[in-house]
Amino acid sequence: MSTRPRPSRSAPPEPEVADPTSTESADPAETQVADPTAPEVTGPTDLWATVDALWTWLDANSAHRGREGLLLRVLKLSEEVGEVAQAVIGATGQNPRKGVSHTWEDVQGELCDVAITALVALRTLTPEAEAVFAGQLARVAERSVGPTAGRVADRSAQR
Repeated sequence: MSTRPRPSRSAPPEPEVADPTSTESADPAETQVADPTAPEVTGPTDLWATVDALWTWLDANSAHRGREGLLLRVLKLSEEVGEVAQAVIGATGQNPRKGVSHTWEDVQGELCDVAITALVALRTLTPEAEAVFAGQLARVAERSVGPTAGRVADRSAQR
């Protein structure tokens, strides 16, 4: 039996907000070398332009095309969801062999990877991914939070 203290089963901690005035630099060991064939992203990220750039890059570098490529791209979602599960298990210390091996920030990153992978898969299915997504989001919001959801989204866009 392990003598390691059990992690708390409380809710995840509140997310920490990075200090924008901090001059602290990133850990050089965590610095990644950019892929020269990857799409260039500069300044504020335009979601759909970036999704389209990622889709273009993936298609140009894909070993599989057509239906097989599409199926593999959709299956990639399962891999990413598995990584979310792994990060949650690691953040809560549920694997006694590994203990606490991840942070809630790791979970956030993995959730973002799921969203990005889903949007790129949607773009693979249709060049109208933005409109398809907006329509589905509106339908889900309407049935979940009611007709005010669209007005809240409109106000956010006007800011």
